[in-house]
Amino acid sequence: METKETDTTGLSIQDIIGQARKIVIKIGSNTLAKADGKINLDFMQSFADQCAQLMKNGKQIVLVSSGAQVAGVSTLDRWSRKKDIHYRQALCAIGQVELMDKWRSVFTQNELHIGQILLTKDDFEDDHRTLNMRNTLFTLVDEGVIPIINENDSVSFDEIRIGDNDNLSALTAILWNADVLILFSDIDGVYTNNPKTDPNAKLIERVTNMEDLRSQITIGTTNSFGTGGMGTKLEAAERLIEYGIPMILANGSHEKILEKLADGSKKATLFYPS
Repeated sequence: METKETDTTGLSIQDIIGQARKIVIKIGSNTLAKADGKINLDFMQSFADQCAQLMKNGKQIVLVSSGAQVAGVSTLDRWSRKKDIHYRQALCAIGQVELMDKWRSVFTQNELHIGQILLTKDDFEDDHRTLNMRNTLFTLVDEGVIPIINENDSVSFDEIRIGDNDNLSALTAILWNADVLILFSDIDGVYTNNPKTDPNAKLIERVTNMEDLRSQITIGTTNSFGTGGMGTKLEAAERLIEYGIPMILANGSHEKILEKLADGSKKATLFYPS
């Protein structure tokens, strides 16, 4: 996996997206889920429409999508309160089918095809499996298909779990040698404190030094729908900076957020190599 010779000094989010050809986008469960825990189909359709426009503009897209458990709850609500790991994995097995069906439906309306890739940590640590995964990924993208990647939660256990899709999306971006990772969450980016509880919290729009950042902010925890939190997003950014790949952390709940990031009308946090 090569390190990019990237000079993003002074570049805006709009510049980086405009110059990028290979874009990885990660959508978390918090973005996919409505307040009642069900899948947000309106968001999925809008997102697919925006991806289609980016592809018409010459971009290639790989999607890392959480939401299998959310989709499972949407399908089989009576299991929603069960905490047993076997039920949670079974929910993911049910939900992954539903999730992919929803993605297929919204992308089909834009005359785009999708392909599913389910991964575990072993796939990134075994050279033969990594090569096979890379070849599959490149083939799908080269043929105009959107790969949709998720961790294989139905069979993963602690020893082979990546654990969160923030780091999975970073590993994917490195493997593909992407130009940028756009990571959607439920806040506008990194703040000096939790903006949901602190009205004086300020958005940090540019980050080049992760150690300085960690000394400035308070890291909270995830909510009931996600497996990641701000900590895993910073881990993902650190991985990418090492390889010269910028990362954008933005609020996926904003209407037409991809378009607004691309035209510079919506703020977010940009992590970039110094």
